[in-house]
Parts: sequence; structure tokens; C-alpha cells
Amino acid sequence: MKSAVFIDRDGTLNEDKQGYISKPEDFHLFPFSASAIKLLNSLEMDVYVVTNQSGIARGYYTLQDMEAIHARMHADLAAQGAYLTDVFFSPYHHRGVAAPWNVVHEDRKPGLGMFKKALQQYHFRISSSYMIGDKESDIIFGRKAGLTTILVRTGYGEQCWMQKRASWQYKPHFVVDDLLCAAQLIEKRERK
Repeated sequence: MKSAVFIDRDGTLNEDKQGYISKPEDFHLFPFSASAIKLLNSLEMDVYVVTNQSGIARGYYTLQDMEAIHARMHADLAAQGAYLTDVFFSPYHHRGVAAPWNVVHEDRKPGLGMFKKALQQYHFRISSSYMIGDKESDIIFGRKAGLTTILVRTGYGEQCWMQKRASWQYKPHFVVDDLLCAAQLIEKRERK
């Protein structure tokens, strides 16, 4: 049975300078992201993106806009020899304006809906799997799912960790600079 790596999208895999990326041309992978994914691919681990996309519920962009962004994400990674096993997303937010997405839903991190969907579909080994992200909600998601959690300092990671970590109920297992450092850490642990 394979192990899995769950990766947050905005701020972890790609730049998150403006928030609510709504067009493919505004989506930019970090320069190191494809190398990180290729390294995880070489370890024969499943690699999933798990992303909250409340901009759909809020009416900032459509489901079709997000699908176009994800098509660019896949194409940009593939051009560098990297691939994702799957992408799971949550379009929900209870303060949204666009039905049917404007509800509380367990798919929204830190809820475990996306994790449960991945587990049901792919049957990976939880005890040797990981969650990488830049926000507290990513760490809560990972810890509640039984994953080893890695906080990256990109995106909101540095700010959240330095300013708010004392109040975090769930702490990350590791804190690293970026997604490539996280992938290298996983490689080191897997090759023991």
C-alpha cells in the first residue's frame, strides 16, 4: 500500500500574493514546486492537492474558472516532468452568496471531507502519509487525519507561525522553508 502526501495549493504550491486566484494567467507555481513534486513522484507516493476554494461560494469566480486554473496547474507541472495523483477542492463557505456552496461543509479544511474522499478512492497508508501547508487549518486537517504535518514558511506560513503559534491547539510536526524542503525532509525519512 502506498503512502500519500497532501499538499495545500495557494501559498504552498503556488504564489498567493493577491488572494482568490480567479484566472489561469494569475496562477504561478513557485519555482521549486515542480522539483518538489518530482521528488515525491520518485518516492512512488500518491500526491494530492487539497484546497479550500471559498471564492466559488463567495461569487468571486466560478467552478469552471477553478477548473481552468487547475488545468494550467497540471500543464505547468507536466511540462517539468511532475504530476499529481489527484486534486480535491472545497468550494464551500457558510458566508458565501452562491448556492449551493454557501453552507457549512466537512470538505472545507480543517474538516476531513477531502481526506475521506481521497482515502476511499485511493486506499493509502495513513500512518506513513503527510500534510504540507502554510496555514493552521492545514495543520489541524493533517493532525486530525493522523498524518505527519509540515508547515511551510511560504504563503501565510511565516506570519501565522511567528505571530500566532502560541494559540494553536495543534502544532506541526515540522516547520520548513518551502515545499521543496518539505519534499526533501520526506525523502530523508522515507529512505531510512
